[in-house]
Amino acid sequence: MVRVRSLNSTDFRPIVAAGFRERPERWNHVETLGAAIYPKRVFAPPVGGRSVNIHVREVGSPTAGYSLLFRDYLQAEANSSAAWGQFKIRLAETATDIYSYGQIKSTAQPLLMTLAEQWVKSISWRP
Repeated sequence: MVRVRSLNSTDFRPIVAAGFRERPERWNHVETLGAAIYPKRVFAPPVGGRSVNIHVREVGSPTAGYSLLFRDYLQAEANSSAAWGQFKIRLAETATDIYSYGQIKSTAQPLLMTLAEQWVKSISWRP
């Protein structure tokens, strides 16, 4: 994830010049957390490149903090990380299109984040 001060004033030309393609789907431009909607941008790798997406969010946004908590929790908790990885592998084998994959994954992620929110209460964590 890349965090920027403002999505509206960020120049994305260097990412595009490196061969990354902006994802056109609506869910790659906005995301919901609770009842609020936040902007984001997602760039896919160059054709034939390493399978990685660049998520760009605004510094200090709740969704940026949520993403950092998600990452840090999975790095700290090996069992949860392994279970999440196994879930995503099985999901990729059965959900053959990106929309279905994302929809199913987005319903399971809050379950993992419940554990992450419990974990964060037991440590001294800050985004």
